[in-house]
Amino acid sequence: MHHHLLRKIFSEAFSTNAEQAQIFFAPGRVCLIGEHIDYNGGLVLPAAISLGIYGVFRQSASNILKMRSSLDNHEVALNLDDEILFSEKNGWGNYPAGVISYLKQCGFQIPGGELLFVSNLPVGAGLSSSAAIEVLTGFIFSSVNNGSSLEKIELAKLCKDVENNFIGVQCGIMDQFAVAMGKKNHAMLLDCTTLQFEQIPIELGDNVIIIFNTNKKRELTDSFFNVRVSECDDALRSIQKHCSLKHLADADEKEVNDFVQNPAAKKRALHVAQENKRVKEAAAALKEGDINKFGLLLFQSHASLKHQYEVTGRELDAIEEGARKHPACIGAKMSGAGFGGCAFAIVKKDAVDDFVRCVLEAYTSSTGLKADYYLAEMDDGVRRIA
Repeated sequence: MHHHLLRKIFSEAFSTNAEQAQIFFAPGRVCLIGEHIDYNGGLVLPAAISLGIYGVFRQSASNILKMRSSLDNHEVALNLDDEILFSEKNGWGNYPAGVISYLKQCGFQIPGGELLFVSNLPVGAGLSSSAAIEVLTGFIFSSVNNGSSLEKIELAKLCKDVENNFIGVQCGIMDQFAVAMGKKNHAMLLDCTTLQFEQIPIELGDNVIIIFNTNKKRELTDSFFNVRVSECDDALRSIQKHCSLKHLADADEKEVNDFVQNPAAKKRALHVAQENKRVKEAAAALKEGDINKFGLLLFQSHASLKHQYEVTGRELDAIEEGARKHPACIGAKMSGAGFGGCAFAIVKKDAVDDFVRCVLEAYTSSTGLKADYYLAEMDDGVRRIA
């Protein structure tokens, strides 16, 4: 999005001059493989994408920060002299408010002014708009703070804490990390326990990645997410009675089969053990430039999320199934937490139009919903643009 347009939207939103405003961008992310592994302490392979959220910020001498979003008409005003607390009426404003609250506690001086968020990320689509707005806010206010900005990894950790403790969603670090640390044309292999990571080039050859938004809305704080977390904790505790491991992702299939009695917990744990192994194989396949093997692992991952972790739902399955049936598709799976949101596919460039038409038709006839699609480029993480 061009900065002239962003400044124009800003001027209209706040009826003020946008000449002095600074412009920042944070990408959304797609999890290529490693779904539901981050809070189980294993390996994930996310990538930042070229869709995201722009932040237009004009600093003032005031102690009031006014925030607006291009997605609704609601203004959220924070008095920076007061303690900042979670408030239902702030809606989306709780994400940036939480980050500002935590930065203040870390000793950052937060200036007042006007802040506009302009998003081209579909909301509730599982492309991490919440992590994008958190990391964007943190980046803006730590970089306008007399040059003493936070390291990007520290920023990702702070934003995860906000999500866990201020918003109340028990997510892992993956989303915030991918949004902060993304690199163009790369995915990152991230160990969610140690935060060691490696940027791995994605050589798609004559293929492209297409993201499909099911347009089925979901709220991440929905009970199912916290239920899966507790089923995994249950499995981990059963295994820990017999052998010492710290995270469920450290378990292998034999340990899961031998020591986890509860049938639901066993299925969840089998997904975690197998998916963690698939992430290693997927990273190796990318390094070897073997995109066909990578694609096969995506299909396997989706099947496991469907049958063992049971988080796909009718809509995501319809996209994956439609994609799998098309001869030009080399891999597809859901991305994100599940039950709605997005799925993506890797497809031969020269067949994109036919592929998209087939998948969209199959999806509508199966679900009655209309899906949207986006060509996804792997992009850099949070940054300043103007």
